[in-house]
Amino acid sequence: MKKTFLSIASITALGFSLCAQEVAFEEYDLDNGLHVILHQDNNAPVVTTAVMYHVGGKDREDGRTGFAHFFEHLLFEGTENIEKGKWFEIVSSNGGTNNANTSQDRTYYYEVFPSNNLELGLWMESERMLHPIIKQEGVDTQNEVVKEERRLRYDNSPYGQFLFAISEQLFEKHPYKDPNVGYMEDLDAASLEEFQAYFDKYYKPSNAALVVAGDIDIAKTKKMIQDYFGPIPSGPALERTYPQEDPITETKRSTFYDQNIQVPAILTAYRTPGYGSRDAYVLNMISSYLSDGKSSKLYKKMVDEEKKALQIGAINLEQEDYGMYIIYGLPLGETSLETLLEGMEEEITKLRNNLISESDYEKLQNKAETNFVNSNSSVEGIASTLATNYMLYDDTNLINTEIDIYRSITREEIKEVANKYLKPNQRVEVEYLPKKDEQ
Repeated sequence: MKKTFLSIASITALGFSLCAQEVAFEEYDLDNGLHVILHQDNNAPVVTTAVMYHVGGKDREDGRTGFAHFFEHLLFEGTENIEKGKWFEIVSSNGGTNNANTSQDRTYYYEVFPSNNLELGLWMESERMLHPIIKQEGVDTQNEVVKEERRLRYDNSPYGQFLFAISEQLFEKHPYKDPNVGYMEDLDAASLEEFQAYFDKYYKPSNAALVVAGDIDIAKTKKMIQDYFGPIPSGPALERTYPQEDPITETKRSTFYDQNIQVPAILTAYRTPGYGSRDAYVLNMISSYLSDGKSSKLYKKMVDEEKKALQIGAINLEQEDYGMYIIYGLPLGETSLETLLEGMEEEITKLRNNLISESDYEKLQNKAETNFVNSNSSVEGIASTLATNYMLYDDTNLINTEIDIYRSITREEIKEVANKYLKPNQRVEVEYLPKKDEQ
């Protein structure tokens, strides 16, 4: 989202090996409800300070989409004690990097500093939580920033509206039907008071998790956390209700036009379970089986052997309430979208009807091991994983035990889950086409 500074990037790679080791951590709650997770690793003089808020694109009223993503930008404007426009200057001048990102389910802010600047990171994040300046000038400034981001990343980017085309068909009631970035007319129509009320509702200790990971002294860190975050009021309890979707029982077909492309695409998507479901882990393995690497089934068949696809892939996009399992393809030469769709369905049918081979199963297990190790290979990655596991999976220790879930998945289970979710009558099909010239 924002500019980052690389003055200590090389340091963050020190002290980590590719062997899977248990990630030790301590977690507790402050009296105001802030959940704190501490991970000590003194191998390199680097510390990550991160705050994840349980608020994302789905947390909005009809007609007021995009607030969570907007706040990702707005909360870098400044605070009562950080002058407007000085946030990044403070970080970079103290040898740090920082960034933020937003999903449909959460918003994540973090700084990476040399460990002697831990207190600075804690102070800055406490300032963001307690003393942000939310005034019309900042709202207007960031409104233009968000509009430009939308133009660059979505509206004017080839295949940039890929997910929009799917989600608006896959969901009819749930807020996942609308893009995380929101609609610009909603932000334009919102009043300053609405933005301030949004902050008061969601940006509070009881709706957040603070992670401090790296070269720290536990006792001293706890003292600083209490000093900076303990006095922040917890705020009223949140009540969340999201509408449930009716099952998809017959194929839904639609067409989407993108003015930025010349090669069309076929998109298929299935509504699947959310974070933490065992079936979601199985679907991750199915994605790896179908399209992870040149030896994967879809790539080998459609791209390598038959040369019908320019690009092809399968993605299990996990979210808190519902997941989206997406299979897509771009045709090569004169190949039709219908031919691509048939080829994709052939491989899914094989999964539904047959057990995968023992050798393919072993490859999947090896890939799962590699991915698990790589996800915990840096302090910055560990901080993000700890926060995500606590907030969205309700199990912080998954950072150590998640691999056991993958190890326990059987070939029979892969077949069962493919039959449960990946059927033609349970999907949407989108022809993603170049926009026709207007006559």
